[in-house]
Amino acid sequence: MTATFETKGDDRSIASGVDDEPPAGNQRSLVGWQKHALYWACVLFTAFALYNLNVLGMETWAYRTLHVAGGLVLGFVLTAAWSIDRPQASGLAQSLQIIPMIVALSSGVWALLAVASAFIERDFLGLDQPSAWVFGPVSVAGIEVPLFGVALLVSTVVGIVSSWAFPGSARSVHWADTVLAMAALTMGAFFIFHFLHPDSMLRGAFRMRAGTAFADPASYWAALTGVLLIMELTRRVAGLALVMIASIFVLYSFLGPILPGILEHDGYTLERFFTKMFTDIGVLSAPIAVSSTYIILFITFAAFLQASKVGDYFVNFAFAAAGRARGGPAKVAVFASGLMGMINGTSAGNVVATGSLTIPLMKRVGYRPQTAGAVEAAASTGGQIMPPIMGAGAFIMAEITGIPYTELIISAAIPAVLYFASVYFMVDLEAVKMGMRGMSADELPDLRKLARQIYLFIPIIILIVALFAGYSVIRAGSYSMAAAMVVSWLSPHKMGIRRIIEALNLAARMSIQLIAVCACAGIIVGVIGLTGVGLKFSSMLLGIAEHSQLLALFFAMCISMLLGMGMPTTAAYAVAASVVAPGLQQLGIPPLIAHFFVFYFAVISAITPPVALASYAGAAIAGSDPLRTAVTSFKLGLAAYIVPFMFFYSPSILM
Repeated sequence: MTATFETKGDDRSIASGVDDEPPAGNQRSLVGWQKHALYWACVLFTAFALYNLNVLGMETWAYRTLHVAGGLVLGFVLTAAWSIDRPQASGLAQSLQIIPMIVALSSGVWALLAVASAFIERDFLGLDQPSAWVFGPVSVAGIEVPLFGVALLVSTVVGIVSSWAFPGSARSVHWADTVLAMAALTMGAFFIFHFLHPDSMLRGAFRMRAGTAFADPASYWAALTGVLLIMELTRRVAGLALVMIASIFVLYSFLGPILPGILEHDGYTLERFFTKMFTDIGVLSAPIAVSSTYIILFITFAAFLQASKVGDYFVNFAFAAAGRARGGPAKVAVFASGLMGMINGTSAGNVVATGSLTIPLMKRVGYRPQTAGAVEAAASTGGQIMPPIMGAGAFIMAEITGIPYTELIISAAIPAVLYFASVYFMVDLEAVKMGMRGMSADELPDLRKLARQIYLFIPIIILIVALFAGYSVIRAGSYSMAAAMVVSWLSPHKMGIRRIIEALNLAARMSIQLIAVCACAGIIVGVIGLTGVGLKFSSMLLGIAEHSQLLALFFAMCISMLLGMGMPTTAAYAVAASVVAPGLQQLGIPPLIAHFFVFYFAVISAITPPVALASYAGAAIAGSDPLRTAVTSFKLGLAAYIVPFMFFYSPSILM
């Protein structure tokens, strides 16, 4: 990522590469054939998703499984278990790897060959069911052993532990991660084999058995492996917070019979629980439904905008429009981060991308470091509530509630404007108090020149027009993507075949985190549905509301923020929508208001102390105290803590 200021005659540009995603600390930089293999795998992953959404229309469960498995394979190849700057393994450590490597690879290859044999026997030899040895138990010394399941689980567990224990190279894929990618491929192929079975009776029977005492044992092993892989990749790309919450929910599924009060439930066996997790109740539920359609589409749209340098134009335009005002760089951050944040879908990621440019400039004109970091955090977080894209939250809301997407973005308009207006005025008051100046004309891009490139906003305009013209979200997003490519031909950054392919590669890499997060959130959503804890929470809210509706709303606010702390926006809203929103609806609150209420608090958990990911990202760039920066961003974003209560007391704010 670069952030540069250039002056070439009249061509002044202050931003370059602001929307480039900085690599994570555990992201590999592969070389040689591995680099090329990963590159083309990413391109094919994104290209197939776009082809399926617009043309093919693959069976829903099979496509979602392919989406999850593909994300897992790419994720384990691209990311290491720990930071890639760890010291290399010593000679003794290298020797100790031999035994687990042989065990993991041999087990993984056996499981993969079993699934390959199943496809060959069905699709080439014409057998309705694969041979008994493929997925069924095998007699070993008179003992029935589920060889496929044991082999798959052993390769996964040994691969995960080995990736933790033995450091690898930043330039090549560690053997343990190769095993995990192989396990993800095997798991995905197993479920796709059954979800795409040509015999509808057999396909239906397989689905009906999931989560019951008649569940297929091989499905249990494959599902257990899938859950372990999802949690490990989520830990790598999103940290421990979401994994710990998901683990607590999984344990809750089994400990229900011994828990007191409203937490008590009948409990589940391992087979029933894990087979149910790989249905549209769990991993394949709403978060992955949205990830495999709208999110992958709009991430690709963002990648096209990045390839055509529209992100740089957004920031330069914001500097030219607001840079001369007092405290100009802070006001630029409000505008630019709002524009970028609504597209890229991650608060902390947007802070790192645009903040590397805006935060140093804010400090240069006189803002304290903690204020500079806080302004960027508050603005980037606000991008998640800014229509028309709203990160990914609006798509999940539309999927869960059934409310048309166009209605959601209309409802979001006034609250989003109020939020950004409040942040803007807070920034302006700080500038007045500190006696700040704006940037000089010589330091800023030429507004007249940028105005002649206003056509770069066309992709966003086409998206909005297509949505309100009645086109589906997928079709509107596809048209906008094509518009981004066409518009680039009018700019210096023309998108030819090479740039298009590069955008497809970038989109797959950007989607890995959200795929893992959505799949992990699906596990939590599945537990909530299976155990009925959401309904019990609803009854608790009803009890509180008998005394005070305001107190019930306050309690719902606290739970929404608590569930969202340390989690990406997408997962935070998905979980809060399953736990809190049904309770609010039980109070008689309309679904639109209930879901916007929890959505806002799930979003602003990113700037809520003590776990404020966006604020901490801003503090790292500003060189300020993280907790003080979090408190300052909390103050700047105070309107977002008040506006959701206005939804309830004055619904007209949502139009």
